[in-house]
Amino acid sequence: MSYELTSLLDSILGTHHKHAHGEFYWSCPFCHHAKPKLAINVTKGAWHCWVCNASGRRLVSLFRKLDCSRDQLAQLAKILDEDVYQPNTTDHEVVHLNLPQEFKPFTVPTKLIEYKRALQYITQRGITASDIMRYQIGYCSDGNYAGRIIIPSFDATGKLNYFVGRSFYEPTTMKYKNPPVSKNVIGFDMHINWKYPIVLCEGVYDAIAIKRNAIPLLGKTMPGKLAEKIVIENVQHIYLALDADALRQTARMASELIREGRAVYVVDLDGKDPSEIGFTRMSELIKNAKPLGFAELVKLRATA
Repeated sequence: MSYELTSLLDSILGTHHKHAHGEFYWSCPFCHHAKPKLAINVTKGAWHCWVCNASGRRLVSLFRKLDCSRDQLAQLAKILDEDVYQPNTTDHEVVHLNLPQEFKPFTVPTKLIEYKRALQYITQRGITASDIMRYQIGYCSDGNYAGRIIIPSFDATGKLNYFVGRSFYEPTTMKYKNPPVSKNVIGFDMHINWKYPIVLCEGVYDAIAIKRNAIPLLGKTMPGKLAEKIVIENVQHIYLALDADALRQTARMASELIREGRAVYVVDLDGKDPSEIGFTRMSELIKNAKPLGFAELVKLRATA
């Protein structure tokens, strides 16, 4: 069982690092620490990240947090020889999400050196005063998220559904520290008008740079809730603006969306990301993007 289970986990989390007594280490998908800090006991099924403290008593809770496919859940069920589809209320889950207690909005200036350094960082990233107001961006000078820009995401009702914590000190061994909750959310949902075309990108800084109807995937794959929303709202035109290292994921998303009858446009970023390119140039690239036909889709798949 150990080999089958570690192989399945490797396919989801990347290559593992063996440890002692049935415990293996992977890179944490929640806090993205530079070193493998997610410990999984393949015998007991318990898992715990030693950096962000995301944890659970059963592997199924980890699979659910990662929004694993039904096929991956089926593989887990077969390996463990148990039903993993029914929720287990004893699993550790983070139900309510709040901003860090130490969160400070940029709209309230202070004399703290961290305020000046954080403001300098986001200015260098091209974030404007209008962006700060629109996305309610802030920072932390102390606490678990000390030295980090905090960019919240809110759902359609205005409820916090995620936030990204990015270090404003360079260099750093841990650029991002995010909350130990599922990424199965619609990033910046509160700002999306579903009657118009949407633009899918990887990170929050990319979405802020694109500005208009941009949804950060918080990674390289489409969250289940977003896929459902696209169907419910019957979004007809979708632009994919993922980084060059996500060609495989772009090709997969494009295929699925085209199969649903949607017009898909792949934005050529020329090896950069939207936050580097900036709003003006991104607007031009999006405007000039052509819908993928069969030949272009085959070429994209071959390239990926």
